[in-house]
Amino acid sequence: MQTYCKENLNEIKNVLLQVTNDQFTFQSTTLFGATIGQHVRHILVIYQSVFNGFETKAVNYDHRERNLLAETDTNFAIQTIDEICSILKENHTDIQLILEGNFCEIEGNQIKIETSFLRELAYCLEHSIHHQALIKVGLLELKCLHFIDDTFGLAPATIRHRKQSVQ
Repeated sequence: MQTYCKENLNEIKNVLLQVTNDQFTFQSTTLFGATIGQHVRHILVIYQSVFNGFETKAVNYDHRERNLLAETDTNFAIQTIDEICSILKENHTDIQLILEGNFCEIEGNQIKIETSFLRELAYCLEHSIHHQALIKVGLLELKCLHFIDDTFGLAPATIRHRKQSVQ
């Protein structure tokens, strides 16, 4: 799972190496004012939330730290991707964790769910792919689709299905 996550993050890094900070922070009308940078930051803080849970054995995405530099400075976002990939290179066993969260809009409805490090990495990857699809929309508005491959923002199952359909 770590390998797939690193590959995915490196796809995002490749985009960041090509966009300017102005493009990174461009408020897309198609994305209702959101920026590519905001989507990248969101992807990164989800990974960081999992890593923050190592010590306590609890992951809580509601309490994630939102470092605004990761959404305004491509170099900082690239550095953060590199740090996440370094952690993913470490030999982590499938640590058992508790996912804590409030999955509704009413305060005080915190629940706990048994999970694991690898399961949360799978969530991080799926979550990242979803946001890559939105980043792709932002790149389209900026006329920068040439920065990415056709498979950017597509789930592996979709890519496999398309390959099978061509044959």
